[in-house]
Parts: sequence; C-alpha cells; structure tokens
Amino acid sequence: QIARFPALLDEFLVPGDLYNPPEKEVLADELRQQLAHIPEDDLENQMETLRHFKMAHVLRVAAAQTSWIAEVILEAVLAIAWRSLTAKYGIPTDAHGQPCEPGFIIVGYGKLGGIELGPGSDLDLVFLHNGGTNKETTGPRVIDSPTFYTRLGQRIIHILTTQTATGILYETDTRLRPSGSKGLLVNSFAYFEKYQEGEAWTWEHQALVRARVIAGDPALAGQFDQVRRDILGQQRDQAKLRTSVVDMRQKMRDHLGTKSSGSGFHMKHDPGGIIDIEFLMQFAVLRYAHQHPALMQWTDNIRISEELEAAGLFSKEDAHQLREAYKTFRLCIHQKALQNEEPVAEEAVAQGLRQNVVAIWAGCMGTES
Repeated sequence: QIARFPALLDEFLVPGDLYNPPEKEVLADELRQQLAHIPEDDLENQMETLRHFKMAHVLRVAAAQTSWIAEVILEAVLAIAWRSLTAKYGIPTDAHGQPCEPGFIIVGYGKLGGIELGPGSDLDLVFLHNGGTNKETTGPRVIDSPTFYTRLGQRIIHILTTQTATGILYETDTRLRPSGSKGLLVNSFAYFEKYQEGEAWTWEHQALVRARVIAGDPALAGQFDQVRRDILGQQRDQAKLRTSVVDMRQKMRDHLGTKSSGSGFHMKHDPGGIIDIEFLMQFAVLRYAHQHPALMQWTDNIRISEELEAAGLFSKEDAHQLREAYKTFRLCIHQKALQNEEPVAEEAVAQGLRQNVVAIWAGCMGTES
C-alpha cells in the first residue's frame, strides 16, 4: 500500500502512534474533522478522504480496532448519504406523519457484528427503517418514505464500493437481509420483526447471534436489540435445533471445505476450524438463552464462550480450548490475509487445537465433525 500511495508514509512520522492506536471515539472525532473541510456536495473528495482514513489506520491496528474503523466510517457514510438525499427530497416521515431523524439503522452481521473484522474482510450489512408505508418526504421533490430509504441504502453501498484512484472502501454483502438476495435491499423494521418471528430459518437465527447495530437511529437500535433478545431467548426443541445446526454445518463443509487429504487445513471451513467454533457458540445461545439471558449480551465468540463457562454450560477446559483455538486460527487467518494468501495451514501446525475442537463438537452435537 505504501508503494502505491506514498502519502501514507506520513502516518509513520510519529513512532509513538504506532504503539498507541486511538480509541473509537478518537477515530470518530478525527474523521469528522477531516470531512469538515470538504463541501457537503463534493462526494468524490469525501469518498477519497474516507479511503485514505481507512488505509492509514488499518496499517497500524489489531482486529478489534479494525472493526472500530469500519464503524466510524459507516457512521460517516450514513451521514453523507443522509445529507445528500434530504437535500433533494426532504425528510421521510413515519406512520404517524412525523419526521424521521433518521429512522434508519445499519446492522452489522458476521465478523463486523462479532467485532472480529480482519484485513480485507467484507462487511455483512442489513438496512432497516421505520418510515410510514404510505407517507411521503417533506421536501419539494416528494417521494414516499420506503423509496427514500431504498435510495439511502443504495447510496451507502455506492459510497462503500465505488472504485476510485485509491481503491474501494469495503466489499459489502447484504444477503443476510430478510429473504436474502430475493428480498428488498432496505426493509421496514416491522417486516423484519415479523420475518424473524415467523419465516426465518434456524441459520438466520444463528446469524442473529452475531448481529448488532453499527450506526443510525438510537431509538430504532433499541427496538432492534429487543427483537434480537426476543428471538434468541425463545425456548426451542433441542433435538430439532441440533439437527438444523448440524445439517447447515455439513452443507457449508461440503461446499467450502478442502476436498482431499493432503490439501492442508482450511482454518475457517474444515472440521475443527473457525466455523465449527462459531456454530457451537450459536447453538449454545439458541439452546440456553431462555434460561441464561446473559448469553445474549455479546456478539463475539470469545465473550460468549466466557458466559457459557460462567454458567457451567461448558467446562472450564473446553471453553479454554475453544478460545485458544479460535484466537490462534483467527490470528493466522489475519496474517495470511495480509500476505494475500488463502487461510490454509499445514496439517501438523494446528493438529492439537483442531483435534480439541473436533472432540468438543462431537460431545456437544453428537456427531463426528
């Protein structure tokens, strides 16, 4: 990156900064100051500033802070897109005809939701709004509120994914929205709630374990958190839940795992890898959250495993082994991503950790991993 963009060398002029990466609030304040000098209608310069900010900070932070960088960028992107659209159409209104400010949230799933974003990770995003179905915006060029929010979502994706001289901000994936790629890009919150309660598959509830609001309306964020807790806290048939989770895990393994022995160990998709650990955490939350609400507090695998241990649902030894395997595999995947390499390790390198995960999976799920 430095060879392609020499201006990044400026980020290394203060050596102390390399060993004291800023907190999220400091990152957000720095980005606000950089964007404040750019006219609000200069989208190209705003996008270039966002890209330079991302590259400069990703050079010198760890995984959790990579997630913070994405969060402050998404907050800024939402603000830029909101100002652009409200200047044209005015403010959308809710079911009671009241202005929405903004009545919209960006929900992060996957590694972003789980605060585990790594170098080169894409963003799993879901957009929700509470605009009124038959209500209109307040500006001179009137459009209905749902159309406004669809254009808002489209503008956010455009800013994140447009190729400029410094590349793109992030690859995005919005397929975790209700009905997947066949569904609307931006959904009403009321529909999202109805879908989760009556139509969502078990794997979609698994995905909800790692979902959290990244940016947007605080009131709507609170409603999302409550729906998430209501869904995750449902009492489920243990046998059916286990079968659904095992079946989905097998489908993923068949599709994404290494196909032959001697191909190395795919640390994400092969038996005993990252996905097995994630599925174990998700199964445990769906299985026990109605009895142990603390399990719903976190979206990251490490703290979920700590809660499972504290509740006596996982033994201290098993929880420790899962955490060590997860941290080791995740670090190795990040290192390989920086080298543009596939997340595949020599069989011997991770054999002990992998065997531990396979054994714990068999004990919890009743199947060989």
